[in-house]
Amino acid sequence: MTLLDPAAFGAFVESYQFTAYRLENRESYSSPPQAKLDAFLVGELHDESWLDDWLGLVVRKKVLGAQMERVRVVSEPWSDYTRLGLHLSRLNVAAGEDIRYLARSQADKLGLPDFDYWLIDGDRACTLRFAADGAFLGGELLDDPATIVELHHYREIARHHALPRAAYLMHAVSHDQTSHEQK
Repeated sequence: MTLLDPAAFGAFVESYQFTAYRLENRESYSSPPQAKLDAFLVGELHDESWLDDWLGLVVRKKVLGAQMERVRVVSEPWSDYTRLGLHLSRLNVAAGEDIRYLARSQADKLGLPDFDYWLIDGDRACTLRFAADGAFLGGELLDDPATIVELHHYREIARHHALPRAAYLMHAVSHDQTSHEQK
């Protein structure tokens, strides 16, 4: 097992030339910082410039013909963290990232894995490792071809069943998943 520290992991993700795909399963992450979530909850999240580096990467790669995609598995009703993620994902989508949402109950029925992973250019992958307190430890590189094929399989299932951000929000509002208006 090779565990990439957070800096090497970042370089791994940014190395994609064609496609980068992520399955997100955790209820919350250490990013954004708690202060951003607190500001969002009281309607005071006005400065989103801390996302500029990531959004710039997505735009640069998109201009070069590369695509970034992710499926976020979320519990319903939404946690405050999920509401913030839905709010911020409008920026990712505008930058060219394809973000889709899948209810955790549906993901469980589909047999999707309960861990996060990145699949880079179809032939490189890593799972994300977290400490008990949720702190990101790094990415574990995967080099077994059968495991990579299995991750492709999970990606196709997740992409097929997940809804693009806008459609998910419309679906959620029509099914009263949230009492808060989302952008």
